[in-house]
Amino acid sequence: MKKLLLVREIYVEAFRDWTFMILQKYFKAFSWFCLFLWAITVYAFVFRVSTGFYFG
Repeated sequence: MKKLLLVREIYVEAFRDWTFMILQKYFKAFSWFCLFLWAITVYAFVFRVSTGFYFG
């Protein structure tokens, strides 16, 4: 029983680090995606203002 608990603890410790790394990479990718969308929005707005688009 002690061996089983030791193996379980080893696997829990190993996958705990994986979860953190996966979440960190996910949030980094999500941040870049949001920045990209924000840049497209700013570009579209500046383009419309510079070409004299009527917003009213």
